[in-house]
Amino acid sequence: MPVPAHPRSPRPARSRRPVPAHRPAISRRPAADRVEIRLPWWAVALPAVAFAALLIMITGSGQAQAATAEPALGQLIERTLHLLSR
Repeated sequence: MPVPAHPRSPRPARSRRPVPAHRPAISRRPAADRVEIRLPWWAVALPAVAFAALLIMITGSGQAQAATAEPALGQLIERTLHLLSR
């Protein structure tokens, strides 16, 4: 039983008629050699928006201030070591 193919997959080649002797054969590439690239709009828009957001974050960081509280990672490591040392 044949397995159904993907809708965009190339269809099986049809049997071609032999080329008459009075016409030269035209070399054509099979459809499988061509690659058709079709991207949805969001596949282009999302990376562009992400790049713009990161660029804005980098350029707007001139007024950044240092954090005054202990970092959360340091507190987590300290509590983990305290629990392991019991």
